[in-house]
Amino acid sequence: MLKVEKNLSKKTLLAYESDNLKYLNFIENSKIKNIKNIKQKNISEYIHTLYDQKFSTASIARMFSSIRSFHKFLSSEDIVSQNPTLTVLNPKVSKKLPEILEETEISTIISSVKQSSQFFYRDKAIIETLYSCGLRVSELCDLSMSNLFLDNELIRIMGKGSKERLVPISHKAKDCILKYLIHTRPMLLKKELVDNLFISKNGNKLTRAMINNILKKHVLLSGISKKVSPHTLRHSFATHLLDGGADLRFVQVLLGHSDISTTQIYTHLDKHLLKEVYKTHHPRS
Repeated sequence: MLKVEKNLSKKTLLAYESDNLKYLNFIENSKIKNIKNIKQKNISEYIHTLYDQKFSTASIARMFSSIRSFHKFLSSEDIVSQNPTLTVLNPKVSKKLPEILEETEISTIISSVKQSSQFFYRDKAIIETLYSCGLRVSELCDLSMSNLFLDNELIRIMGKGSKERLVPISHKAKDCILKYLIHTRPMLLKKELVDNLFISKNGNKLTRAMINNILKKHVLLSGISKKVSPHTLRHSFATHLLDGGADLRFVQVLLGHSDISTTQIYTHLDKHLLKEVYKTHHPRS
């Protein structure tokens, strides 16, 4: 039902399932034998136990969303007469902005990739593509050879909920990918042909953890002390575009956000730039 209604990814559906199993285990341990007898106070008690277990507010908010969808389903199917989650307040999640990197810092990280390494072209291409295209790490893992349109400087991305989008790719990232395809990828390929662009030394698709480790290694070598993840490069991509004057809706499309309010989290623009835009465009400035 959730997959049809919300077009959710497999990973999100598994998270919903895990959340609801945890919740139902709590209900069972609370000696509630019939699902129709679950009250608002039982859900509130469960939320309090999650806080006691030191879950983050963001995790609790996600778990509550799973519970709310579960009870909405029960109500819509007339399994229960009332939805007890309607009177439970949502856990408030602060919109914490992740760290961003300056363009010079990104160049420093890329320059730290040692030419003597057998993965020189691959690792450079990974970092350049993450920053050039603003990809989620899962999207980079799933990027396939058949979705490269390098002559047109475009790549096709399968995003969250199997939503497809075309993303432009920079000259630098394109050049790095071409060198990787010529010098490194054929060497990594084993007997079985793999369609994924970025592969491991064993010839398999790179996992999220592998890409995280590759990036962390080069951040460490660069001497940059900031906490950097693939999402930091995605966030930097969006921020640099907005700082350069790109339209918010344009950035929304590039990032693959279905809701522009999600993109607005990235708009921590420089105060001086905001003043300049205001002075340039507002009639009373």
